[in-house]
Amino acid sequence: METKTKIVKEFDTVKTFREIKDKISKDIKGMTFEQLQTYLDKTKLKP
Repeated sequence: METKTKIVKEFDTVKTFREIKDKISKDIKGMTFEQLQTYLDKTKLKP
């Protein structure tokens, strides 16, 4: 029987992406289109 070694990751991309997605979903829940536009403009990354 082969034993697999579990690798502990320092950064889990999928977990982080899900956390960000859930936070955005909570933030924009129930917003009107105009409120959503304002939210997106405010949180947009600046180059």
